[in-house]
Amino acid sequence: MDGFTAWLLRHVTDQGAIGDLARKAAADPDWPEDPNRLQTFTDHMEHGGATQTALQNLTDAWIRYASR
Repeated sequence: MDGFTAWLLRHVTDQGAIGDLARKAAADPDWPEDPNRLQTFTDHMEHGGATQTALQNLTDAWIRYASR
């Protein structure tokens, strides 16, 4: 099973919130690879000043990733 980052980066050309998140992750040299937990990515985004909408988009992407 691929981790969340690998899954997310496969969506960089998608339209919508997941594609936007994927493009931001691809452009972020500090985007976490591990550990593969939602809290890791939430903490990273909160530290970077993410909006509540961006954090919700992350959670929605995580749910989609986890349900595959």
